[in-house]
Amino acid sequence: MAHLLAGIDEAGRGPLAGPVVAAAVILDPEHPIEGLVDSKRLTARRRAVLYDELLDRALAVGIGECQRAEIDNRNIFQATVVAMQRAVDALKQRPDHLLIDGKNIHLEHPSQETIVDGDETVPSISAASIVAKVYRDRLMVEYHKVYPEYGFDRHKGYGTKAHLQALVEHGACPIHRQSFRPVKQHLPLWRNLKDRDSLGRLGERLAATYLIENGYIIRDMNYHAPHLGELDIVAERGAITVICEVKTQVPNPHRTGEWGEPEEQIGVKKRDRIMAAAQQYCAEKEIDTEVRFDVISVKFTKAGPNIRHRPEGIHAD
Repeated sequence: MAHLLAGIDEAGRGPLAGPVVAAAVILDPEHPIEGLVDSKRLTARRRAVLYDELLDRALAVGIGECQRAEIDNRNIFQATVVAMQRAVDALKQRPDHLLIDGKNIHLEHPSQETIVDGDETVPSISAASIVAKVYRDRLMVEYHKVYPEYGFDRHKGYGTKAHLQALVEHGACPIHRQSFRPVKQHLPLWRNLKDRDSLGRLGERLAATYLIENGYIIRDMNYHAPHLGELDIVAERGAITVICEVKTQVPNPHRTGEWGEPEEQIGVKKRDRIMAAAQQYCAEKEIDTEVRFDVISVKFTKAGPNIRHRPEGIHAD
């Protein structure tokens, strides 16, 4: 039996926003892949080609993530280690030995070694750096659809001049790493969010962020269908188009200090408008996949937002 080596690397330790992503790759020695070098030395187009080739031809590929909240709770180094462990755990084949880019990293595996600048010299680590980089970059493009004012599609969350200026102008958003110094100065104030419109918009963004973190692709947000109303979020997962109605808990204007229920019952008229708007959207965008109608509730609490996702929460008669 072949001795299986897994190369491990990460992407996203340095950015001010978004997750840190790690990949673990077991290459097939009988089907070598040409051009594996550190992902930073490749163009975006070349990385994308190699990414597809690695997913198709490697013996196994595992991906692990640590989201913003985990990074803030753990620190970025520990979050990176956790992401690497998750990547190894996601491999469909158990490796005999781990080759980890970096130093002072120890994972739960009986045989491993760290290699400084391993992404430059070890093909399997180079492969992992490419997979992690492409996967994370694509996630940041998805987040750009939710938070377009920050330019995540361009800088991918790194602290560029344009990104720092956006922080000054707009404050931090939910995927910004609150423990990072440039972000700490621009955290939003709760008192500025306690009106219906601000909370509703924030709830929609949190719902879309939740969907991205759970493997959905965002197609549109706040699609307006004349005479019918608005579709809060249009997403897709696999071959299914998902229409999401977001219900956000907001202050009750008639009773000071009380809050409305986050999941108000969607009446027949509201349901019919959503479905008619979805039909219009699919016709306009030439979508002919299966369509599902979900409800996501966002309830703001002292401990933070509580999000509940109900697939098929809206039913046709």
